[in-house]
Amino acid sequence: MTEGEENKSEETAQVQEPPEAQDTSEARDTPETQGTSDVREASENEEASATEDDFQSLFEESLQAVKPGGVVTGKVVDVNPTHVVVDVGYKTEGRISVQEFQDRDGTLQVALGDDVDVFFESPEGDRGEIVLSRQKAESIKVWDRIEKAHEQMTPIEGTIVARVKGGFKVDVGVDGFLPGSHVDIRPTRNLDQFVGKRDRFTILKYNRMRDNVVVSRKVLLEKEREVLKKETLAVLDEGVILEGVVKNITDYGAFVDVGGIDGILHITDMSWGRVNHPSDLLSLGETLRVVVLKFDKERERISLGMKQITPDPWESVAERYPVDSKITGKVVGLTDYGAFVELEKGVEGLIHVSEMSWAKKLSHPSKVVQAGETVEAMVLNVDPGRRRISLGLRQVLPNPWFLAKEKYPEGSVIQGPVRNITDFGVFVGVEEGIDGLIHISDLDWTKKIKHPSELYKKGDIVEAKVLGVDPQVERFSLGVKQLTMDPWERVVNEHPPGSRITGPIVRVLDFGVFVRVAEGVEGLIHVSQLSTEHVDKPSSLHQVGDVVEAEVVNVDLQERKIGLSIRALKRSEEREELETYLKREKEAGRFSFETILNEELKLDRENRPGTDAQDGEKDDV
Repeated sequence: MTEGEENKSEETAQVQEPPEAQDTSEARDTPETQGTSDVREASENEEASATEDDFQSLFEESLQAVKPGGVVTGKVVDVNPTHVVVDVGYKTEGRISVQEFQDRDGTLQVALGDDVDVFFESPEGDRGEIVLSRQKAESIKVWDRIEKAHEQMTPIEGTIVARVKGGFKVDVGVDGFLPGSHVDIRPTRNLDQFVGKRDRFTILKYNRMRDNVVVSRKVLLEKEREVLKKETLAVLDEGVILEGVVKNITDYGAFVDVGGIDGILHITDMSWGRVNHPSDLLSLGETLRVVVLKFDKERERISLGMKQITPDPWESVAERYPVDSKITGKVVGLTDYGAFVELEKGVEGLIHVSEMSWAKKLSHPSKVVQAGETVEAMVLNVDPGRRRISLGLRQVLPNPWFLAKEKYPEGSVIQGPVRNITDFGVFVGVEEGIDGLIHISDLDWTKKIKHPSELYKKGDIVEAKVLGVDPQVERFSLGVKQLTMDPWERVVNEHPPGSRITGPIVRVLDFGVFVRVAEGVEGLIHVSQLSTEHVDKPSSLHQVGDVVEAEVVNVDLQERKIGLSIRALKRSEEREELETYLKREKEAGRFSFETILNEELKLDRENRPGTDAQDGEKDDV
């Protein structure tokens, strides 16, 4: 046996107990010693269990410890002008730039002690600190929310921040794109109204890798609108009063959403009064009460009214504004033909331009009144059926024409400047706004005037006599010739029938010649009265300029005609000679009384008015 084997054998011998010892041990395992053994075994089990619990706890803690590459929650332990320090439970704290905690306006959105979610990028940065990112954490959360909203087709909130080419830029946590065609259900001219508006959107598509998301407001509105539309159509009927929201305003009216369906509110159905433009009464987004005027179920067209909810003010307007009563109102509109005055809400009257001033001939109402001005007027006429009230502004003022009638009685003489010249006369300024007319026939007694401009021009000072003032028709008649005596009256007085005149021939015509009797007065010697003998042509006996003597056979002041006769003059001369001769012979006793009487009767018959020659003369004259 070798030395090693001997040593091994000795060790074995030392380890192994003799049978007696074993038996002794077994013998000792008696009931008296059993309790002590159980206690020892229980203690050993407890120690083994504690060791296993500690290992499990350490294992769970190792699993729960923060690790790079995920979103963790930390506490803000410091905020300074440049960084925010966050403790995420790691060996060291992390610093994040304050810019990652600022909103679009630059306002800091975190405070000391706040719990914040951050992205754990790296356990050790350049300065030995952990690297954290607030933006990445928010981006991950946003994209998770976008993905969930797209999968479940649920809306997501966001803010339209700016207009871009083709649509809008929308902040839904990340920058998204809202196409212009998806901003509203119907096309809208004023797209700027949506900028800055916070709303809900549907995710149309997204690409997380490219950081790209497209949203729609229209899809969500259409879904909501369809639900509302079904509810509205179930109760919609003519005469029903609803609440609606103004969706669009045009020149002719407004589109009002009455619950998932739009109705047209025409401009004429907005108010009983004047509406220049729908935007004067309504604004986009405004909520208002409307009544259904017409409803076409098949075409789903609705006509709405707003004024029909209130009583029609024109029903009793005649009682409130009787004719000749005075009213006070506000000028709400000016046109070329007058001014519209609001008497009350929904009731307007018209002051025609001709009813604004007694004196002035206005070219435009703005010469007297202005929009927004309060005026007093008189009611001239009321027509409720046609919704018209005629007003007069001048009727509340003294009528200058009645004052002029009192101030300028007929026959008085005035002076004034020539303000206008027409074919039929001359207008002379009497007072401010009152002109008198001198008719062309009243310019001169005898001159034949073709146009008043032959005598006057604008600005000339004219003296004239007042012939009459008629306030009802606003007419002021003047005459210039009336300042002097009518030469025809002088002729009548100075040259009665049977008298003789001498004058030059001024005109020679086929039916006779005209002789100047006085300035502007001519008398006619008919061809039958030129001689006691038959005359074919007056020109065979007389020429213009010849001075002749004739007898006045008739005078017509009304027609301004004088009939002359050389023949009658000859007869008169012959008669005078005969009378002289007969008188002389009678005195001598050579003729009887009967002979003289017959001769006188014969002469009377030849010269008596109404003979054929004189009748022809009258016709020609």
